[in-house]
Amino acid sequence: MKTFSELGLNQNIIDGLAKQEIDTPTEIQSLTISGILENKDVIGEAHTGSGKTLAFVAPIFQKIDVTKREMQVLILAPTHELVMQIEAQIKLLALNSEIPVTSMSVIGDVNIDKQIKKLKDVKPHIIVGTTGRVLDLIKKKKKINAQTIKTIVLDEADNLLDNTSSDMVKDVIKTTMRDRQLMIFSATVNEKTMVTAKELMHDDPLIIKSQGKASLNPNIEHMYIEVAARDKFEVLRKLIAATDPEKALVFVNQAYEINLIAEKLNFHNKATFAIHKGVTKEQRQNALESFRLGKINILVSSDISARGLDIEGITHIINLDFPGNTNEYLHRAGRTARGNHTGITISLVTPSELAGIRIYEKTFGISIEKKTLYGGNLI
Repeated sequence: MKTFSELGLNQNIIDGLAKQEIDTPTEIQSLTISGILENKDVIGEAHTGSGKTLAFVAPIFQKIDVTKREMQVLILAPTHELVMQIEAQIKLLALNSEIPVTSMSVIGDVNIDKQIKKLKDVKPHIIVGTTGRVLDLIKKKKKINAQTIKTIVLDEADNLLDNTSSDMVKDVIKTTMRDRQLMIFSATVNEKTMVTAKELMHDDPLIIKSQGKASLNPNIEHMYIEVAARDKFEVLRKLIAATDPEKALVFVNQAYEINLIAEKLNFHNKATFAIHKGVTKEQRQNALESFRLGKINILVSSDISARGLDIEGITHIINLDFPGNTNEYLHRAGRTARGNHTGITISLVTPSELAGIRIYEKTFGISIEKKTLYGGNLI
């Protein structure tokens, strides 16, 4: 494995990474950094928690001309949380490396006039944003000047390039110069995403893709409990009592059930918060901060609401409802075992869903061990 220096990063950035106790490149970083510095277009697939944010942020820092007060990099992400997390990493690296790179987050549900004023005042080198708001600001008489953008990153590109948002993403990209660099990163790069990406890119992108199998962090232990559908909540309650998770994320498939599950867990003295579209941004941020600090131990969420959640120390993923496809299983399980930590994913599975266990084992090359609850213990 090459060092950051051998990959071509300058000493300021290396020193900045060291202050985060990051001294050795992860696999995705070692495979992409040199290519990014050479201005290649990149399609990168890596499991969540593998260091992919720094795989593009670190070399981007080196490419920015800090003598110019103009927008040079645009990073698009599908959720507010992911936007905020990427920008937090950018600000941290700017502080630690002492490189005067400026950045700003641009998301919907925030007063657009205030964003316009801040864009004018800050003139950020890097904009991190959600697609709709970024496109609005590009259209508003060059509030975001797409002509100076030299690099575009699509993070969680499988989500950004799905049917509902791909046209907006393409519209954003079309406003930039033809010689700009385009990078897409995702935990899974399916064939449709690959085709769309190549259409938007130059002739020969650097493709970093797992060989045949979507990649799951090997530090995750996978288990399942067979249950009748009507017994799911009671088994969930007993499972939480048996495992006493430090931080657990509980997934349900139906959004309307999120509140009900959270209320029931709170009734049983389990400090729980429900994440769904009806929760205000402030409530959500307060709850996530309480979760990080350990004041809340359990979050209940759907797949959509959990996109982009990157919280250190999630010990358990509990699938109250079995994920409907391999991509959902991958994204759910990837919320635990961030970095070098370990984690556990436990699925409550009805008899009709047992075939899915075999499919996921084969797809990811993992073993999902059958467990039962007996005498207050998971065995």
